[in-house]
Amino acid sequence: MITSEYKNNVRTALLNRRPNFGGTNAQFAKIYGISGAIYSRLQSGETEKIISDSQWIQIGRELEINTRKSNWKIVRTKVYTEIEDSINFCQMYSSSMVLVDDCGIGKTCSAKNIVKSLTNGFYIDCSQAKSKQQFVKLLAKTIGLDNKGKYIDVKSNLKYYLNQLDHPIIILDEAGDLEYTAFLELKEFWNATDGFCGWFMMGADGLKAKIEKGINSKKVGFAEIFSRFSDEYIRITPNGIADKKAFRQELLQQVANANSSGTIPIDTLVKKCLDKETTLRHLDTLLKISA
Repeated sequence: MITSEYKNNVRTALLNRRPNFGGTNAQFAKIYGISGAIYSRLQSGETEKIISDSQWIQIGRELEINTRKSNWKIVRTKVYTEIEDSINFCQMYSSSMVLVDDCGIGKTCSAKNIVKSLTNGFYIDCSQAKSKQQFVKLLAKTIGLDNKGKYIDVKSNLKYYLNQLDHPIIILDEAGDLEYTAFLELKEFWNATDGFCGWFMMGADGLKAKIEKGINSKKVGFAEIFSRFSDEYIRITPNGIADKKAFRQELLQQVANANSSGTIPIDTLVKKCLDKETTLRHLDTLLKISA
């Protein structure tokens, strides 16, 4: 049973998200699978008997509403600030970049939090839409367009609409998971929105390997896509052994300081992660055990 408190939390989060979207109310409503009329009723304060429980759950999931309160605090680490600066640059100048870095340093968490405060900022988890049809449909839904109908029409509407929005920025996380045909669509969208839309691609070493393998084997599209994404990989983690260790220690220390509520000393937790060369995910586990 969906409680009234949950519905009000979802409604509040939905209304708070609206100012960051440059389209109409009807287009904003489509992002979350409801009609413009339903959104208007939500605006006026209605919550009962206007959508199904499954729709409440879907919207709540997309807005990351958690009935179990999380005490996890987002920390403005070097990873966070550098990703934020890069995304802001891409949005301001309708430019494109590709970030390739180690797993478990907070890339996804940072990007998801950053995009919440951006006007016309859109986050896509490519691991959830690997084929070209899935990717295009998810992109259309994410920016508030109808993703049903002929594939060519959905693509055409996407290109047109991205050029109408005020400085949109598309964050493509886990981009290395895209199938080859989906990856090729990026070039088409980039060409169609050149100068009007920013793109920020993120991934781990698998993304770099995929691009370089495609370029080296002269596979159609890879060199062109890499060129359009500024012909270089951004990396935040230093390459030198000593520098990398210092970077990881600072990252782990900052996150642990903000989120520790247990009895185990923070330095002990950080040392365990450094000794095992583990990531923030392992630190999260240690913090929970400590608490």
